[in-house]
Amino acid sequence: MSGELTKLQIKAYRDEQFNNEIANGEFRALLNPEKYVFKYKVEQNSRQASGTSSSSPRYNRTPPEDLELEFIFDRTGVLVNYGEPSTSDDDELSVDEGVGVADDIDLFKRVVFDYNGDEHRPNYLIISWGALLFKGVLTEMDITFKLFKADGTPLRASATAKFKGFIEDNLRVAIENNSSPDLTHVRIVKEGDTLPLMTHRIYGDSKYYLEVARANKISNFRKLTVGQKIFFPPIEKVS
Repeated sequence: MSGELTKLQIKAYRDEQFNNEIANGEFRALLNPEKYVFKYKVEQNSRQASGTSSSSPRYNRTPPEDLELEFIFDRTGVLVNYGEPSTSDDDELSVDEGVGVADDIDLFKRVVFDYNGDEHRPNYLIISWGALLFKGVLTEMDITFKLFKADGTPLRASATAKFKGFIEDNLRVAIENNSSPDLTHVRIVKEGDTLPLMTHRIYGDSKYYLEVARANKISNFRKLTVGQKIFFPPIEKVS
C-alpha cells in the first residue's frame, strides 16, 4: 500500500543543541534524491619512530561521518506541484514562464550555506527523510545549471552537497578522550531511572552523581527526561 509522498527536509538551527530554529530556515526538496551516500573514515597514526625501518599504523580517532546528497531543481514545467510528474502527452518541453530556478536555489542556499552572523558560522542542520536523520553542517557544494530560457534564465539545475556529521560536545569528549568511557557508556534515560541509580550502574557507586550532573549540565538531577542522553566521563574514584 503506497502512502503519502514525503519530501526530504532540511531545517536550520542557530545552536549546536538544535533548539533555536532559524526563521524561514526550512527547505523541502522539489524531487527526492535517488540515493544518498554516507562516508566513514578511520584515522590512523602511521608516524615512524626514529631508527626503525617500519611501523604499524595505530588507531587515532573516528571522525563523524560525511553525507553526500544531490538536489534537483526544475522549473521547465515537466514537474508539477513540486516533484509530481506531469501527465501531459505533449512530447515538447513545457517551459515555465516564471523566473526559473533562481528562487529555489536562493532558498536552498539560505538554509544550508549562508553564514550565520550571530553565531559567526554556517547554520547547524537536521536532514530528515524516511529512515534518514542526520545532524551536521555543510562543508562543500557545487551547483550545475543545465537548461536555460532564451534570455539565459536557468530552468534546471542540480546541487551536489557534502555535509559533515555533528556530535554534541559532551558526546565528542566522551568518545575522543583516551581515558574516557567509550560510546557504550553513553546511556539513554528510561522510565524509572534516576541519576544516582545510573551512576551506580556505571561506577559501582552512586556518590559520583553530582559530578555526572555537572558534566552533563543538569541543573535538577531529580528530573530526568525519558530518552535523554547522559554520558559518564572518567572519574577518579575516591574511597
